[in-house]
Amino acid sequence: MRISVMQVGFAAAVLAGLVLAFIGHPEPSDLPTTTPTSPNAPQTFALKSVSVELPTSEVIFPGPANATAITANCLSCHSAGMVLTQPNFSRAAWTGEVEKMIHTYKAPIAESDVTAIVDYLQATKGSK
Repeated sequence: MRISVMQVGFAAAVLAGLVLAFIGHPEPSDLPTTTPTSPNAPQTFALKSVSVELPTSEVIFPGPANATAITANCLSCHSAGMVLTQPNFSRAAWTGEVEKMIHTYKAPIAESDVTAIVDYLQATKGSK
């Protein structure tokens, strides 16, 4: 005797129906409150507030008129003290540092401010 796939499917459906008829359908309150997750299902997470106290510094860039561009662009990531304690570099090296901040670290520095920043760094921390 040969049994087709359709007959097996029909027999499984009949058997499932008989089991449900015998034991009854579960009430909604009997259903589990969590659903099993598959490896591809998005995971849920909870966010927590975190307070971070950053160090402060009283050091500022000297020469307020000349320091406008560096103050406006660099203090969001660097303290003035950190910048002012760097070794003296050539103009080419300072230009490379500013370009690295823009292109590698994605610092939002306007191209129009690059020359002013490099001029300031060369004047205060440039090699002679």
